[in-house]
Amino acid sequence: MSKSSRQSAILSIIASNDIETQEELVAELRREGWDITQATVSRDIKELGLIKTQTEGNKYKYYTKQTMDSKLSVKLLNVVREVVMSVVTAENLVVVKTLYDSASTVSDAIEQLALAEVIGVLADKSTVLVVCANAGDAKQVMKKINELL
Repeated sequence: MSKSSRQSAILSIIASNDIETQEELVAELRREGWDITQATVSRDIKELGLIKTQTEGNKYKYYTKQTMDSKLSVKLLNVVREVVMSVVTAENLVVVKTLYDSASTVSDAIEQLALAEVIGVLADKSTVLVVCANAGDAKQVMKKINELL
């Protein structure tokens, strides 16, 4: 079978399973009928640009870069939970108060969420200002931020 078919199988496996090691990936591929070595899987992982990151259960899992870009990393999410002090709305604005010198991290996390309601995000040392088009959007954004906490 071709390399592209094998790499497609790898992407399918990591999308539907929590694969922590190359050995686990080799085992899954073999279960699917692939005669493959760990060295080949290692090269495929590099070519596909797969990323291994820690999950909430303190295990590791392979992701594609696109998947990681669309999600907040568990570590970043944990930091946000630790540093956000309050989230309130004021008309079309969401004001997020953070521990001193933590606002830029929270701002980055909010931007990574790519919320459709958000027009822009500004931060100083301890405050993040999220600008929305209207008060309804601001309330939605506040709700989504609070769900992260």
